[in-house]
Amino acid sequence: MIETIQWTGEGVVMIDQTLLPNQQEFFTCRDYKDVAHAIRTMVIRGAPAIGVAAAMGVAIGIAQADPEDLDAQLAVISAELAATRPTAVNLFWAIDRMNRVYRDRLIAEAQLVRVEDIAINTAIGHHGAPLVPDHKTVLTHCNAGALATAGYGTALGVIRAAVESGKTIDVFADETRPFLQGARLTVWELQQDGIDVKLITDNMAGHFLHSGQIGCVLVGADRIAANGDVANKIGTYSVAVLAKENNVPFYVAAPISTLDLTLSTGDRIPIEERAAREVTHVFGVSVAPHDTEVRNPAFDVTPNRYVTAIITERGVARAPYTESLRALMESK
Repeated sequence: MIETIQWTGEGVVMIDQTLLPNQQEFFTCRDYKDVAHAIRTMVIRGAPAIGVAAAMGVAIGIAQADPEDLDAQLAVISAELAATRPTAVNLFWAIDRMNRVYRDRLIAEAQLVRVEDIAINTAIGHHGAPLVPDHKTVLTHCNAGALATAGYGTALGVIRAAVESGKTIDVFADETRPFLQGARLTVWELQQDGIDVKLITDNMAGHFLHSGQIGCVLVGADRIAANGDVANKIGTYSVAVLAKENNVPFYVAAPISTLDLTLSTGDRIPIEERAAREVTHVFGVSVAPHDTEVRNPAFDVTPNRYVTAIITERGVARAPYTESLRALMESK
């Protein structure tokens, strides 16, 4: 299993996802500022993985802080980590968790967040595997696999669990412009596991959904509102609409920590806007005229009416989501 992030004696060590698939190298964070940089620049990405990284960032920051001024330094460390990426609620969940225990067991707690994340993803896979049709193709968007978590993955965790249960499935991976997480990460990750995967461009999704060969769509999430509206990588909304039009189930796989029941609808989810260069350049090469104006939202929101079910470690939620998500949040 790919393990995305580790706490070591040298610091917080993570796979540098900006270099995949051509180079498999590790980035070592020796202080909390390195962790913040890694999250901001997408050395590590994916909502659950960002949460684990943030927890370790708080731990390494306080471990290096002046013991006479921990409260003030905790506030500074937390604020800098919280400012890295606004959409993924797991980031804030992890920082809050570490703030509650910081004088007692910070390093142990950060390591526990990582171990729990792998167990949570395995449970998501267990609950989601029965929903995946046998002898069909699964369409996925972005990367919601081991690389987006501490290990195993959410959407790809469901695919892994379905394969482990004996189902014969293959995967179509959207390339996921502009950062190409599907092309660079999802394809590479599934190849490591020997799972049959084919890469398609984002604008091919409708063609294949209409073809009848897609059994379901599986995606992850960065934040889910109380009514079941889902924020995920830009382009997810388009895939969901196309899936609905073609009567293909659209499943979202995410941990309970991705639920934000303080937000009544997805309209209130903050959407990160990233640098224009991600759109105008591909691997450092310009593909647009100089001084082209760009919009680059990193996420979009899929309304709940397009979501067939939300798969969590505590079970599967279906509409009405206001009731089913609350029940899962309150269950133990």
